[in-house]
Amino acid sequence: MNSKVPMTKEGYDSLKKELQQLKNVERQKIIEEISIAREHGDLSENAEFEAAKDKQFLLEKKIGQIEQKLIDAEVFDVANINTDKVVFGVSVQIQDESSGGIIDYQIVGSDEADAREGKISVNAPLARALIGKKVDETVEVNLPAGKKEYTILEINCRKKETGK
Repeated sequence: MNSKVPMTKEGYDSLKKELQQLKNVERQKIIEEISIAREHGDLSENAEFEAAKDKQFLLEKKIGQIEQKLIDAEVFDVANINTDKVVFGVSVQIQDESSGGIIDYQIVGSDEADAREGKISVNAPLARALIGKKVDETVEVNLPAGKKEYTILEINCRKKETGK
């Protein structure tokens, strides 16, 4: 039995959308590729047929993985979370004490993490250090680049839009 994996509603909805795309669009494309390749004759020497079957195998594997992630997901709707302290799903604005730089992160499930989008896994050292802390508290984190200190400036239930 698999344990539940935390996921934001946004992440869950995104996975469901990807699954529908794979099942309803990509699967149909591969079925068509297989059909066309079959028309080219002897299947034992048909490279196009073999390539299409390989693509089908990989697609079905990916569909199965996403379906399992959806089954295992414990979905949190972060829209109305109490933001007195850092918890799963919130967005947090922190200041790097050494550089003075300000960074915004949303703490999400491991399958949703994407540093380029400002989403860090709840399992990441920084997220673990922030969980349970309040505005104006400072945390010390051991990162691959060494020890860093961050001060929490804001906690929000909505992710800040970038570029504003």
